Amino acid sequence: MTFELGVYSFGNTPRLADSRRGPTAQAVRDVLEAIRLADDVGLDYFGVGEHHMRAMPLSSPTSVINAAAASTQRIKLSTAVSVLSTDDPIRVFQQLATAAAIAPGRIETVAGRGSSTITFPLFDHGEHDYDMLYASKLELLMAINAGENVSFDGPHRKRPLQNATVFPRPEEPLKIWLGTGGSPDSVYRAVELGLPMFLGILGGTPEHWAQYGRAYRAAWAQASHPVDQADIAVAVHGFVADTGDKARATYLEYEHRMMAELGRPAPPRADRAAPLGPGGMVFAGSPDEIADRILHLHGLLGHTRQILQMDVGGMPHRDYLRASELLGTKVLPQIRTELASR
Repeated sequence: MTFELGVYSFGNTPRLADSRRGPTAQAVRDVLEAIRLADDVGLDYFGVGEHHMRAMPLSSPTSVINAAAASTQRIKLSTAVSVLSTDDPIRVFQQLATAAAIAPGRIETVAGRGSSTITFPLFDHGEHDYDMLYASKLELLMAINAGENVSFDGPHRKRPLQNATVFPRPEEPLKIWLGTGGSPDSVYRAVELGLPMFLGILGGTPEHWAQYGRAYRAAWAQASHPVDQADIAVAVHGFVADTGDKARATYLEYEHRMMAELGRPAPPRADRAAPLGPGGMVFAGSPDEIADRILHLHGLLGHTRQILQMDVGGMPHRDYLRASELLGTKVLPQIRTELASR
């Protein structure tokens, strides 16, 4: 299976000269430009995340994917993630199926519960139903993906569906990933449902996350699923620049701003710098360093895709575009060459 490399974004609202935030509409236009560049420089994948805040305003990832589907040629496009607990799985499917009609074979989705509860009051859901909503809606999404006639009586619905039809249909089923931040229960849920697993990683070490890969594959084999369908992908933070020192300094500057925007106290710089080293899970460095670290993680975890979030904290858009260019033209060729020689 070919290793795939890409990026993901929640949007990055620009800063004005006086440090105030610019228009959120510009963040949407910027991410579409970034997707087109990623396509041009040979990256395999662009994930559109879901957040509902001024700094990261991509609240409707399926809308962005439809716009990007019409303006790209080869890159895979996916939600990363769809916060399924507070969304409607029928509408998510219909919107992605529309994108798949525009870009056949290039549309996927990562279905997750979300890393915060901000969407629950926004869309009038109870936080106490967190897990029920996710489990029930994921089951419905999978049923719709499997066929156009659906009967479903899950607990999130007031009325059951009886032989309902859902259109449009993609020419082949969408690839649905189960998104998880590392909950062991989610690992086993992915196996139970026969879904590939997308790990959203914010800390830890390569060795720590390798345990999740082993647990997933062992459970997958025990469930007698086809071995070649035990697929793992990884989403991390990071940044690429011409030199490692420049990449790390840039990342730390804008990560600090991002923490302030989220209302989180920033640890001392030395503590924040530690995960940027080879033993951490923030991939900030030169192209050579990033290629080596991805290959190291691949040797431990055996993942088939890795994506980086690099546009954080109001980072200048030109810097983000340059980082994406380096990822596609410098990092990816090194990874492909090394893996081909093994």
